[in-house]
Amino acid sequence: MKTNIAASRYITSLALALLALLASSLVMAAEPVSKSRFGGVAIGGHDSVLYHQIEPEPQASAVEGTKGYTVEYKGAKWLFATQESSALFAADPQKYSPAYNGFCANALSLGEGLVRTDGTHWEIFDDRLYLFYAARGRDRWTGGNWETYKQDADAAWESLSN
Repeated sequence: MKTNIAASRYITSLALALLALLASSLVMAAEPVSKSRFGGVAIGGHDSVLYHQIEPEPQASAVEGTKGYTVEYKGAKWLFATQESSALFAADPQKYSPAYNGFCANALSLGEGLVRTDGTHWEIFDDRLYLFYAARGRDRWTGGNWETYKQDADAAWESLSN
């Protein structure tokens, strides 16, 4: 009898753990982040706050963060170059995280789905950080009608979460 109760409790605990894992997987599936396959580092380890403080023209290099200043957000590790950057991000991640959680804005606008980026090709439009897989995608947005491309990317992003 005691064995059956212990087994029943074990099975119940296991089922609850599996449900929790499934629920967290569903949340992650609804809101993926462009991160490394190993280590889960977002946007190539670049400091997403400092993009807002550098001049994009000519295209400046993004600033790499360090593991000493890390914030966990949306299942990814976001690295920062300074304590100040990590504190700003932690206080308002929506402001400093890139559009589409760091996936390529151009690929989304072309209907190509989620394409990871490494944070090296970027642009700020309307105070929002957009990342691109390659310079060609960034050039398309800066040389064309980025508002229209953004609408297309927004629609694609929205359809992925439904």
